[in-house]
Amino acid sequence: MKQRTFLTTLVLFLIVFNLGIVWISVATYKDTVNRAKDTSLSGHYFIVLALLKDFQSLNNRNAEVDASLPQLLQPYDYLFRDDSTWLALYKGDTLLHTNLPVADPELLLNTPEPLEEGARRVMMREQDDRSYVIVTGSLPAPYEEYTLSYVHDTTAALNSWRVTKNTLFLAGFVLSSALALGLLLVLNRIFKPLTLISRTSRQIASGSYDTRLPVNGRDELSEMAQSFNHMAEEIQQRMTELKTAAEKKQQFIDNFAHEVRTPLTAIYGYAEYLQKAALSEKDKLAATGYIMSESRRLQTMAFQLLELANLRNDELVWEELDIAELIHSVKQTLGSKLTEKNIQWELRCEFKSIRGDACLLTSLFLNLVDNAVKACREGGTIQIHAYTEYDSKVVAIRDNGKGMAAGLLEHITEPFYRVEKSRNRKDGGAGLGLAICRQIADRHGAELRFASEPEKGTEASIIFTSSS
Repeated sequence: MKQRTFLTTLVLFLIVFNLGIVWISVATYKDTVNRAKDTSLSGHYFIVLALLKDFQSLNNRNAEVDASLPQLLQPYDYLFRDDSTWLALYKGDTLLHTNLPVADPELLLNTPEPLEEGARRVMMREQDDRSYVIVTGSLPAPYEEYTLSYVHDTTAALNSWRVTKNTLFLAGFVLSSALALGLLLVLNRIFKPLTLISRTSRQIASGSYDTRLPVNGRDELSEMAQSFNHMAEEIQQRMTELKTAAEKKQQFIDNFAHEVRTPLTAIYGYAEYLQKAALSEKDKLAATGYIMSESRRLQTMAFQLLELANLRNDELVWEELDIAELIHSVKQTLGSKLTEKNIQWELRCEFKSIRGDACLLTSLFLNLVDNAVKACREGGTIQIHAYTEYDSKVVAIRDNGKGMAAGLLEHITEPFYRVEKSRNRKDGGAGLGLAICRQIADRHGAELRFASEPEKGTEASIIFTSSS
């Protein structure tokens, strides 16, 4: 009975577990491919619409479309070059433009066959050990003779899927081997409570993570029950962490979508206004100014997101920096803002230097002081105190501005988080400054802390280790 139970349990586990791995692998592969295709279709549709507007603008100016293509397509080449995405534009069977980095673009693209108006073709191709999604479709009338191919490199996504698949199978093999050995050793002693363990395991697997085994006595069975309960607690904790991480990722996506919606809507609205309305030169300049202003906002946001990403990987240039000179350079940069609001500046330095990356530390202090300036009212005061505490160097930046509630402090370094949700953008950026500050502090082995009281001000402290 025990051997039959052992063999039956082991065989069933191996079948179900490996089938699950296979199913997960297939499902994740299909999902990866479908997401790549959906993204490429959306990108192709976006560029086709943009090109249609550009071609119409050229015709309105009686400009030659083919002659203007290199200049016309340059912004698109720049826009997508960091996304492993490339474009190819055909006129009939003739390739007019492509920025594909491969040696023979035609070999990858295979000159597109004619398509019905409005139809698009999605293909998966491989060349030089790389995988691509290619979306091909003609432009709407009267430019149906032009065909746009949108090429997206999916090699990284598919390689990631392969690594995940191999890891799953390796984990399955290790777990199966461990289970076989453990079950063989344990069944002889704990066969009777096996039903209870199986029932509890199923409950946990179904989502009841707070289910525990009863612990009675001090024998080996009790120790096993305690270990099982500890495992359940760890699973429950990991699931909670995963759920929290997923919620934060979704919040980041939601906030990002909210941030870009306003400038994109404004840019599209003014562009449509310029295109369709009969405007005076003054109105055209005003509309163009709005478009440039919103574009700068998007550009600033993109640069900040790129900076946030690069901070995780870029190497730091460590050097000995004079703390007084570093703070003085920040004061000079913000001099006009300090003068405009008549803000008093107080600096006390109890140590001379600190080790770190000059550019990153300047950016860190600049962001924190700039936030203090924004928080201060007319005639306010900003105090900067550099001192040593418990063998650690501390730089504290304090203002006597409006402050904030204590419950908000744990969220202010999250990307796109805003203390005042309805605040306009005149005095604030995209909500990425403090997220960048947190990342810079982490890269220097420092801790970034905030303390604040409403209407009394805020203090930001950077605590460096003794090795800094």
